[in-house]
Amino acid sequence: MEATKQNNSKNSEFEKLLSQDLVNRQLVEGKIIKGTVTAVGKKLVWVDIKAKSEGAIDIQEFVLTKEIDKIKPGSTVDVLLEKIEDRHGNIRISREKARRQSSLQKLRSALEKSEEVTGTIVGRTKGGAVVDINSCLAFLPGSQFSDRPIKSLDGMMNTPLKFNVLSIDDKRSNIIVSRRKVLEKKNKIDRDKIIKKLKVGQIVNGTVKNIVSYGAFIDIGGIDSLMHLTDFSFSRIDSPSDLLSVGDNIKVVITKIDESSRVSVSLKNLQEDPFKKHIEKYKVGQRIMCEVSKVVEYGVFCKFLDHDLEGLCHQSHMHHTKKTIHPGKLFSTSQKVEMEIIEIDSVKRRIALSHKACIPNPWTEFKKNYKVGDECEASIKAITTYAIFATIKGTDLDLMCHQGNISWTEKDSDLKNFKKKQMQKFKILSIDEEKQQIRGGIRELTPDFFVETFGKKKVGDVVTAIVDHTSKDGVHVYVGNKNFLILIKKAQLSKDPQNQRISRFTPGMKIDALITDISSERRKVSLSIKNLEERESKEVLEKFGHTDSGAKLADIFNFSPILKKKKPKTKK
Repeated sequence: MEATKQNNSKNSEFEKLLSQDLVNRQLVEGKIIKGTVTAVGKKLVWVDIKAKSEGAIDIQEFVLTKEIDKIKPGSTVDVLLEKIEDRHGNIRISREKARRQSSLQKLRSALEKSEEVTGTIVGRTKGGAVVDINSCLAFLPGSQFSDRPIKSLDGMMNTPLKFNVLSIDDKRSNIIVSRRKVLEKKNKIDRDKIIKKLKVGQIVNGTVKNIVSYGAFIDIGGIDSLMHLTDFSFSRIDSPSDLLSVGDNIKVVITKIDESSRVSVSLKNLQEDPFKKHIEKYKVGQRIMCEVSKVVEYGVFCKFLDHDLEGLCHQSHMHHTKKTIHPGKLFSTSQKVEMEIIEIDSVKRRIALSHKACIPNPWTEFKKNYKVGDECEASIKAITTYAIFATIKGTDLDLMCHQGNISWTEKDSDLKNFKKKQMQKFKILSIDEEKQQIRGGIRELTPDFFVETFGKKKVGDVVTAIVDHTSKDGVHVYVGNKNFLILIKKAQLSKDPQNQRISRFTPGMKIDALITDISSERRKVSLSIKNLEERESKEVLEKFGHTDSGAKLADIFNFSPILKKKKPKTKK
């Protein structure tokens, strides 16, 4: 028993001394400490960190970091102390986590000092790529690949590259880096050196690097300059590829260097301006032969055949009458046409041309041959819901015949009687050269039956009408012209309600009626049989007597045998 007590006392004293020794060695979990390799096995590497026992590290951690060939007994390595003692009583250390934590500290320092770090692109991911920086995986956004658009990362994969650290998120363990900033910084330094040697007006050699729709990028001594489409040539061109191809070596002149060190160059400024050279040979009003070089929506560009000059014939000056038609329907590229110079702007280097000034004006010829009231023949070209449009024979001019000028009856169905390409006679109603409008009429070629029939009539006159047909509203009659029907409403058929029956009237029956309303402007007539009967009754009463004298209408007209029936004699 005494021996056991002595052993326990020694053990507790040993543990106390060991704990004190470990404290003095400053072994703190989560810290990076130096260790010495004591043995290298097939699966484990043993490292002494001066703890109560040696720690074991999986040999794959050294394989991944490509240090396995350098590791041998006695080698010094940095490891991360994860646990001083786990549940099995062993020390847990890691070489990979030590490298990662060390790299993370260096990345933080690089972020604060804006320093560059070296990494390797190891794979693609959504929206960017993954970069390995000393065992720390960082995200490289697609917008930060390069300072210019690139199609593929194949040339940069698994190659050490320089990066700038943009941000570090410790909570999410997220690191974002950029290669673009490194290139921009480098290019800026090189660009500034080159630009200091350049001057506006200097002629330099360049190489066509890229062609876009609005111009081309020219490499002049290591920097990219822009040559806009308007700086290619004094002549108008459709596309930069018409003159240049990628890889062409050309001479250009520097035209501008702005505050952002962007350089603009020109190819046409190396050539003599044909406008200044030849424009003095031409005057406003002069007619010249041209070749159509380009057709656009608003007109055509024409190149002078004599000299290298170009002018614009606007859509409004292409033709006297066809002002709204697309220029491509009148002109085609390479077509030879005659033009008249109508304006020369030396400041803007513009020449305005007119083709219609070189061709006869159809309005002048038309006004010589026709005037308002004349009759003309035209071919119908279009029929709309409200009018007929026709081209006058022998001219390029169109006239319009409104629906109301087709027939005197003004029916909606009048337009259905005409077809396209039909030749039709019209009477010219108006000519407006300023608005380029001609109005014609068809009904004006025939007498106006309304004037002939009702021109001298007035309210109160009596006319004889013929019944055309009946309806629930009344009786439809006509006076002189079957196409002009007048409705006598049911209430106007008789003064006596029992005689207002529509069935009393049959087609072809002649009836007298009184005009109650008439308008030549509205071409409207209202008739009434009722008012005629009332007026006749009134006239009879005024002529033969009044009802207050005791006389009856039947006695006045001696209608008693008709109105009164004889009483039948009774048989005895």
